[in-house]
Amino acid sequence: MPKRQEKASAASYPLRIQAIRTKGQNVRFFVYIPMPLAAALGVEGGEEVSWELLDRKELHLVRTAPPPVKAKKTE
Repeated sequence: MPKRQEKASAASYPLRIQAIRTKGQNVRFFVYIPMPLAAALGVEGGEEVSWELLDRKELHLVRTAPPPVKAKKTE
């Protein structure tokens, strides 16, 4: 059986989904963005995002209105 080829990525940030169970409420799930990834993306608290379900193994996080890039081009 051929080996499945993985997509090449520069960095990987494994994490666990947190389940919050509060009496009288439905279970809520939270996914946290690790600080190095948040810094690289320029993510800010309070940003609005949505999930795109591609298949059962892949989700895309879509930023509704990302802030403008702050990095300066070096020559």
